[in-house]
Formats: sequence, C-alpha cells, structure tokens
Amino acid sequence: MTIAQHISLRPYNTFGIDVSAYEFAAFTSVDDLKALLANHPRYLIIGGGSNILFTKDFDGIVLKNELKGIQVLREEQDYIYVQAAAGERWHEFVLYCVERNYGGVENLSLIPGCVGAAPMQNIGAYGVELKDTFYTLEALRTDDLSIHTFTGEDCQFGYRESIFKKEYKHQYIILSVTLRLKKQPDFHIEYGAIKAELEKMQVSHLSIGAISQAVINIRNSKLPNPKEIGNAGSFFKNPTICEAHFLFLKNKYPQIAAYDLAHSTYKKIAAGWLIEQCGWKGFRQDNYGVHAKQALVLVNYGGANGEDILNLSRQIIESVHAKFSIQLEAEVNIV
Repeated sequence: MTIAQHISLRPYNTFGIDVSAYEFAAFTSVDDLKALLANHPRYLIIGGGSNILFTKDFDGIVLKNELKGIQVLREEQDYIYVQAAAGERWHEFVLYCVERNYGGVENLSLIPGCVGAAPMQNIGAYGVELKDTFYTLEALRTDDLSIHTFTGEDCQFGYRESIFKKEYKHQYIILSVTLRLKKQPDFHIEYGAIKAELEKMQVSHLSIGAISQAVINIRNSKLPNPKEIGNAGSFFKNPTICEAHFLFLKNKYPQIAAYDLAHSTYKKIAAGWLIEQCGWKGFRQDNYGVHAKQALVLVNYGGANGEDILNLSRQIIESVHAKFSIQLEAEVNIV
C-alpha cells in the first residue's frame, strides 16, 4: 500500500477540476482501509469521482475505494441475491446483471460512479431507484472500525437521499451492496423516452438487455462524455412541490414538466425544464457553463475551477427561485 503526497486530483474527478490532495492512497482490502483510517484522522473517500465538485485543495488524505468482487449469495424461486464490492464500477455491475438476465437494474445503465455511492444517494433513472432492488449493505464504522449490516429500512432511502447523507454522514464507509434481483423481470418503459427509443431500435422482443441498451443510447445522446467534457451528470435534484403550488404554476406555464409521486399529492418538477425556462441552457462563460443538450448538466470545458462552477450553480438556483418560487438543491457533493 503506497501513500503519495501532493497528488493532483484531476484524474480522479469527472469534472476534471485540478486541485491537489496532501496525501493520496488507494485501498483494495478492508484491512488496508482500517490501517489508513487509524493513522489519518482527516480523510476523504472517493470512488469514481462522478458526483463531486472540488472547490479547493484537500489538506488531508484522499482514499480511493478499489474494493472489487461480484458474487451470487443465494437464489430463491423468484429472486437472486447478488453482492458487489463498493469499488466496482456501477455500470459494469449492471452489465453483469443484464448479461445473466437478473432483472431490476437495467434502467440504471450507464450511471457513472461506483457501487458504494449508489445507496448513499439512492441513485435513480427512468422510473427506477436503487431502493427498488436493494437488500442490504455492509459498512465500516469510522470511529471504532466495526462492520455493520444495514437493511433498506435502516438506510432511510428518499429521493436521492439516505441516512448516509444525513445522520450518518462521514460516520460509515460502504464496503459492499447486495441487491435482490428478479429472475422474471418486470419491464419499466413508460418513463422518459425509453419506449420511443425501443421503437427506433426496432425491438420486437422486449428484454432487459434491450431496455439497458435503450437507456445507454438515450444517455449517450443527451449527456456529455466526462472524458471529453468535464461534468458530474445531473448537478441538481428534481424538486418536489405541493399540489397548490403546482396548479398555480400549471395555470401560468401550461407546458411545465412534472411527474406524479407515489402515495403523495406532491409533484416532482423537472429541474432541467425550470433551468431551461430561465435561459441557462447552453450558457457559456469562458471555460465553463451549462450543457447545450441538457440544462441539468454543468460543464467544465477545460481549465475551469470549482469555484466558478459553484458560483454558476448559485446563480441558477437564484434565478429559478425568482421565477418559480422553487428552491433547487445540488445533487453533487461540494468539497
């Protein structure tokens, strides 16, 4: 295990922000992680670096999670339980499941980042969330280095939320995640453009493989490749508003993009639509801005710093609130 000093973090965050870490190490085992934590009280855990915006140098040690391994734990008549180590790439894990016809995560194809980050913010896309297939996770408690198992109820999942972003923030490090997947999958194709993309693909026999490919096609057409343009995917959460607020806005803006929430009178509003209505889509200031095809995505065209992008996000939040009386929240972690 090597500990390096004064390392640039530009290769380790998809925004491509060039800040440095005082120390840097990658861990491939739980024992290595425990040893690093025991000797470094100030640390930051990163996986794929796809949900983080660095605004300054980090004066502690950055620990890159490289725990690997995927295994089937057990099978039942209708379900199969698959465990993935936290350092596995999320999309590669999805492909592992799709190739074996394990249903439930195909709509979450091509989401960047690692498995360990998935339950932290209850990742979701195209009508599916992680909590729909989640079974348990194992996590290391940072104060006494003990390992604990969390159920879905323990995790307190919400919209892009979990207990690890609230009460247990910085108190646990996720080691592995176990999902309960279906042997006879249910298909979810009503959300977004999946059905239209399947028709475009001329799919005659619906399968989780076809849905996965449709999602990949859609995401590739709308979202910039971080290897080409620095970004962290959707920068903002889709906000929720009460029915009275929605009806008021609907009367004023008939084309408002909104979605029903299960077992609730609240509405989820498309943050991208709100941002676009405020004129931000395609905005560019020097070497950073808002993506031309997706207003939810803030981008670094090369050489921008994190403060520039953070200030842009604040301007967007202010303008959306002024126009719609809706408060946007960042989905990306600011460091």
